[in-house]
Amino acid sequence: HSQFEKIPMSPEHQRDAINRQVEEITSAIEETRLQRGQNYSVKQLESQKKSLETRLKRLLNDDKKDKQITFEQLGIDSLFVDEAHYYKNLAVFSKMRNVAGISNTHAKKASDLLMKLEYLGSHDGISGIATFATGTPLSNSMTELYVMQKYLQPQALHERGIFHFDDWAAIFGETVTAMELAPEGNGYRPRTRFSKFHNLPEFMTMFREIADIQTADMLNLPTPKLAGGKPFVVKCKPSRKLEVFM
Repeated sequence: HSQFEKIPMSPEHQRDAINRQVEEITSAIEETRLQRGQNYSVKQLESQKKSLETRLKRLLNDDKKDKQITFEQLGIDSLFVDEAHYYKNLAVFSKMRNVAGISNTHAKKASDLLMKLEYLGSHDGISGIATFATGTPLSNSMTELYVMQKYLQPQALHERGIFHFDDWAAIFGETVTAMELAPEGNGYRPRTRFSKFHNLPEFMTMFREIADIQTADMLNLPTPKLAGGKPFVVKCKPSRKLEVFM
């Protein structure tokens, strides 16, 4: 994975990709202002936009680096990505704030993969531009499903009018606020998560176009038998040392 990241896209293509991200954030900022969104939402989006513009400026001024063969010059027309879950931390630009699982942080290797897939997908007559191999496409948040779709079926998203994460979230998901134990263990706090589905049959039909879904019944893997036939909870009182630590 690290060597793959060292094969760069051409500066021209990188500029185009960053400009598209800037346009995406600009659209989110305008929508937030039209809806009279909270000031901190706009400020955070503007901060992300400024960060991308700084990257773009650095790229334009980066003439001192040694010139090397770019990804486009290698003639690659399809990728097979093993352990694809390493690339799930793709920045998702959204006007939703304080929602667990929605990351706006920039993961360089994820952005690099997206740029290369967008380049391959821009060529007419090419199908099956990428195959992802992973047993855990979804592990922490439902936003990871959107990321996988953005990698593997951007055209299908666009055909359904889904151009940003917020479009996807409005159709297929809902944020839910519930009380959770604080990390310090000294009480509870409200926590909002993107954790509820809508239009599930339509979403599954769409997702199955890119995913080979295997259920436990289909796999029929050997599993140990449980005493009593089902799991049960064993309650243990905390020790004095644990109470002091908490």
